[in-house]
Amino acid sequence: MTKKQKLELTWVGKENRPRLEPRILIEDPAKSYHAAIRRGPSDIFDNVLIHGDNLLALKALEADYAGKVKCIYIDPPFNTGAAFDHYDDGVEHSLWLSLMELRLEILKKLLTKDGAIFVHLDDNEGDYCKVLMDQIFGRNNFISRITVEARAPSAFSTVNPGVFKASEYILWYARDRSSFKENSGRVKRDPDYAYSKWLINPNDDPADWRFENLADVYARQPQGRSTHPRSILERFNSFIVENASQVCRLASISDTGAGQSIIDLKAASLRKPGRIFHMKREAGLDDVYVIDGQQLIFYRKNVAEIDGEKTATRLLTNIWTDIAWEGIAGEGGVRFPKGKKPERLLRRCIGLTTNPGDLVLDSFAGSGTTGAVAHKMGRRWIMVEIGDHAGTHIVPRLKKVIDGEDQGGISKAVSWKGGGGFRHYELAPSLLEKDKWGREVISKDYDAAMLAQALCKLEGFTYAPSDTDYWRHGHSSENDFIYVTTQTLSPQQLATLSDEVGDRRSLLVLCSAFFGNTDAFPNLTVRKIANHIRTRCEWGHNDYSLNVANLPQAEEPPQPAQSGLFDRQDAAGDVDA
Repeated sequence: MTKKQKLELTWVGKENRPRLEPRILIEDPAKSYHAAIRRGPSDIFDNVLIHGDNLLALKALEADYAGKVKCIYIDPPFNTGAAFDHYDDGVEHSLWLSLMELRLEILKKLLTKDGAIFVHLDDNEGDYCKVLMDQIFGRNNFISRITVEARAPSAFSTVNPGVFKASEYILWYARDRSSFKENSGRVKRDPDYAYSKWLINPNDDPADWRFENLADVYARQPQGRSTHPRSILERFNSFIVENASQVCRLASISDTGAGQSIIDLKAASLRKPGRIFHMKREAGLDDVYVIDGQQLIFYRKNVAEIDGEKTATRLLTNIWTDIAWEGIAGEGGVRFPKGKKPERLLRRCIGLTTNPGDLVLDSFAGSGTTGAVAHKMGRRWIMVEIGDHAGTHIVPRLKKVIDGEDQGGISKAVSWKGGGGFRHYELAPSLLEKDKWGREVISKDYDAAMLAQALCKLEGFTYAPSDTDYWRHGHSSENDFIYVTTQTLSPQQLATLSDEVGDRRSLLVLCSAFFGNTDAFPNLTVRKIANHIRTRCEWGHNDYSLNVANLPQAEEPPQPAQSGLFDRQDAAGDVDA
């Protein structure tokens, strides 16, 4: 039988996959922050900011957060070859794909079944990433490629001939599209900037509807300008009261693009200037009013409150031209040239896929826009950033959000007043390090609790030390436990452990060394720490960032085990393998 093959993207070095060490996270209380008071039951304090390599951080999050993240937004370096202030954004294409593949695989595991991911790129790697995501997430889980107008041509940017590049792209995938559509899919509306807001109603009284400035209404129209504005206003007085609406627009009628009935209405109105012609339309469509050859549309059904303002809307498409990049330099009170994204952009992505209380993740945090927006929207968040700007940009920005001092971006639109908090974590150092003789030993930065937590994570156990049983450091099920110690255990100690564990429970014992025959204790599995974990991971590698300078060195051939802290022989000369 012919083996079934699938379409797959390949590149140089794809098969060279690192063996990631699942690090533990160490809180830095001096950088953690929370509001001084509770503002309400919806305050969220368990948000997470991690400073460190995001691939190692994702591996650290994998066990605890798998299947719990509702929305992921990432804005990885575009691989343009340009040197940014905070990133080295020039990585050989194959390396870029390799490191993105590793990240996307873990990110998929973190998503809830009805969750979604947005990957923001330009056209340098966007198409390759699309194929890569088809491979990882499944082509059937592709939702949309969003085109974002990220810049406008100006005198500075149009000095060179050629087609001006104004767009960036967001690849939008679901973890499971069928679940996403059922649980999170929703139709959103986008502001319709074709309308002109000419009506005002300062007292919320239907009798008070009036034009802002009738002269301006006609001055804006290049053709069909009426010579009878006063008579038109008089005719509209009763009409406006009867058909009160927040917004309207006056639009030209095309003799080729409009329906024949509207074209006929246009001709009739041109024969009788100043008269209002009205045509009712089928359900779901706004009625049409024609005056002086132009149609006047009063929006009723499609009016929504967007950014605190009543606005005419249209269906949201996958071309977003209404979110301006201009003016965002000062958002959050931090500057991040060429890397910051508008808060409104993140609000839209998060709003499309989450509800208050859901968890949002950004593993390329940059200046912290994702966390700031998620926080203001009442979502929980996790952010990861390897650069120093985790401390110089993100922490100060989030403090302003929490204190209610950040009233820029989307703050006024969501009525943000402050509250909540976050915990700041650093990645722990590698568990094993080499001493001056080249022997692998436990890092001197690890105390007993950190060692137990690290080995629980490495072995797939939940770290949960018992208050009553010294040997219960974690569990993988109700009856399966783990015990970590740097002691050398005697046969008597093993026998005591076996008796305390009992026949209905099992215990993995990780120690520096032991004496005796462990086959005598069927409820115990005893292993020496170094021998047990030495080949599991790439110990001591701290940076998998998208930077050629941080490439790991080629692995040397494995060396024979040396005697050390974790390689002691017992009295009988037996060494645990």
